[in-house]
Amino acid sequence: MRIIALDVHRSFAQMAILEKGKIQDAGRIDLERSRLLQFATKLKPDDEIVIEATGNTSAIVRLLSPLVGRVVIANPILVRAIAWAKVKTDKIDAAVLAKLHASGFL
Repeated sequence: MRIIALDVHRSFAQMAILEKGKIQDAGRIDLERSRLLQFATKLKPDDEIVIEATGNTSAIVRLLSPLVGRVVIANPILVRAIAWAKVKTDKIDAAVLAKLHASGFL
């Protein structure tokens, strides 16, 4: 099983993938329907996706949830590791989301 975390912004999402205990930066994806559907072709039925809650999260969930085992929506205000981080980048946020979900904290 892979955990794919998306740090969502208005027009893009920064991705991180946690697989077999190792985290890797998966780059950015444009949040256009065609790009998301192209990304979705690489998903596996046992993948889990963690998405930071934003205004466009529900559209992403509708597209991706039928293709994966589980989608978790994380509230960034309640996720203290992200909200209170001293060093805050999209890559770090995505990696922290994946690690928190793997640890059962979300």
